[in-house]
Amino acid sequence: MPLETHYPARDTLPSEPGIDAVVVLGGGWRPEAPWSSTGRLYDSSAVRLMEGIRLWRQAPDLPLVVTGASRDPGEAPIAQGYAEVARELGVHEAQLRILDQPTDTGEEARAVHDLLGDGARVTLVTSASHMPRAMRHFQRAGLDPIAAPTHYLLDSGQENSLGYWVPSAGHLRKTERAIYEALGLLMVKAEH
Repeated sequence: MPLETHYPARDTLPSEPGIDAVVVLGGGWRPEAPWSSTGRLYDSSAVRLMEGIRLWRQAPDLPLVVTGASRDPGEAPIAQGYAEVARELGVHEAQLRILDQPTDTGEEARAVHDLLGDGARVTLVTSASHMPRAMRHFQRAGLDPIAAPTHYLLDSGQENSLGYWVPSAGHLRKTERAIYEALGLLMVKAEH
């Protein structure tokens, strides 16, 4: 809960002027799967991209920046998968920026900085549990990010149900994610 509630969800793009881009952080996908382009995206990636496109449609003159490489040299970068889906969902090639070299959040932040410049104001889209760490990376890279969290794991409003209190693999997965992000937050200082 502390990770996912740190930044509020956004219904709209920020109304203040000066937004330079909508940035969707990389995730995972199955590039060789015999499915549609959207089916090849992991759940978190699909939700991130869907949210990024939803916000981008409110200001379609902005660039939509998609990021993420693969750590496996034989696997196509997630940014390419994002770009394929974005095109199929109506994002014009002229508005699409593909950063397919960064393999982690710190590298993504530096690549966005290299693309847009110091102090660039970006609407940053990633999973809610990942947002605190992503914001720190983007701030330390010299950018001015505005959080647009999505892909919530928290079962808001379920605290009064029996299922909420019964141990489950799903709850264990949430604990794993929280520990992973907490350790990642500690590493931000070492990376910048």
